[in-house]
Amino acid sequence: MKAAQLTMLKFFALLFLLPGLAGLIVSAMVSTNYLYTMPKYPVPEEDRIVPRGIHGQTVYQTAQEDRELNLLEYGSVGVFAVGLCLSVVYLEKWSSSQVRAQEDEAEMQEHTT
Repeated sequence: MKAAQLTMLKFFALLFLLPGLAGLIVSAMVSTNYLYTMPKYPVPEEDRIVPRGIHGQTVYQTAQEDRELNLLEYGSVGVFAVGLCLSVVYLEKWSSSQVRAQEDEAEMQEHTT
């Protein structure tokens, strides 16, 4: 694989890995915030009837808050997984190009001696 292609593969791997990781951190922060600010019992007057388990405790949120946090969590995991797969492909291609370069170097040394 050419050096330019490896560079592009590395770029796209990081392009997915870093935002995915940032999203996971943000979703953990939001979950922790929910744990400390949301009611521990349903509050039908405020529409807080959707349960969410956070660190072994149940808090109640609105359906909209549930959808938004689920989207953030699952989206972040998906983006991170794509980045992880691209990283594995990059590392495999990079290592095979390194092995090929070492073989070529060894072959050149054989011809010079």
